[in-house]
Amino acid sequence: MKRLLSRTVKPAAVAALAFAALAVAPATSEAAVTAAPENVSSDVSILSAGDGTPAGAVQWYANHNGSTAYQGYCEKAAENAYGTTGVWASANAHWNGASPKHPGNYSPPLGAFVYWNISAYGHVGISDGAGGFWATSVNGHIGHVTKAMGGYNYFNNYRGWTPAAVPHQ
Repeated sequence: MKRLLSRTVKPAAVAALAFAALAVAPATSEAAVTAAPENVSSDVSILSAGDGTPAGAVQWYANHNGSTAYQGYCEKAAENAYGTTGVWASANAHWNGASPKHPGNYSPPLGAFVYWNISAYGHVGISDGAGGFWATSVNGHIGHVTKAMGGYNYFNNYRGWTPAAVPHQ
């Protein structure tokens, strides 16, 4: 009985709170519409997204070369390069959820996601198709690492790659 009561009372309470919140500040009220602060850069927004193609993803990184706006947000940068955002919580989540995986393979095609196991969240970038990649955290910003600069061994613990595609779960 206690379990049944718990299963019905909690959802009802949540629904009542949500209804009360809408009654106090409806979504269409002027109070709910606020402008973004002027000093916030739109560089990290989905508005600067790529076109969803491998070549477009690489071009997105090239267009953001030198930007520090994505430091600590490598997964967001990789997703934005493909025209989306908020699909995976981290590079590790992306690696764990994407398929097919090519672990340890150093020949990813243009636009493939390339991964490293360098922290609790991992790291991800986009292959340039020529033995190098684009990523965040290249000398502290978005940058291009060529094969001559060390390629996929630029960062420690290279994992491998997954195919170039708009990220989805």
